[in-house]
Amino acid sequence: MPTDLFGEEEIELRHHTRAQKVTGKTKGVFATTSVEEFQTSPIDELELTFEGIPGDRHGGFTRLSGGREPWYPRGTEMCNERQISILSTEELRAIARRMDIPDLKAEWIGGNILVSGIPSLSLVPPRTRLVFEGGVVIRVDGDNAPCRIAGNAIGQNFPGREGLDLLFPKAAQKLRGLVGYVEKPGVLKAGESVTAHIPEQWIYV
Repeated sequence: MPTDLFGEEEIELRHHTRAQKVTGKTKGVFATTSVEEFQTSPIDELELTFEGIPGDRHGGFTRLSGGREPWYPRGTEMCNERQISILSTEELRAIARRMDIPDLKAEWIGGNILVSGIPSLSLVPPRTRLVFEGGVVIRVDGDNAPCRIAGNAIGQNFPGREGLDLLFPKAAQKLRGLVGYVEKPGVLKAGESVTAHIPEQWIYV
């Protein structure tokens, strides 16, 4: 529907969706035990600061750019918008089916927060706030592109299967979960409800 925003000029706003809220449940929280580790481990509670998870390999106010940021020379210091990895139980089951493996655990692929009940979690848009019952708020940066590093970690749990490192990036497209940063710190525990505050959206054309 055309909207007159600038006098004589008209900008067409297409595929508009209203803001909405979707509530799910926190099924588990996870962290690494050192900055060298990729796989995480289940813990009772997750302490979150403005730097992310203290001692985690993805913690910090800044990070170094890599292959995901081709617009910067590799190793450029930049804002760390990838402090936290959020995964969905439903999507992990779907990936496991596609890979023909009996199970896919969040900790194998470096997950920090596992949730259920939020449909198509990986398609939740940037700027969404994940508001947890205990007060923690995670701001979503975007979806997490699947890679061979995670696929290799999965393969370590199935020594009889070859090729899982290459299969995972294909099987996990649009199912790999989200990355985000801590907007409001606190302590997060399994069992808390989580509400995705999804912003109003338009497709820019």
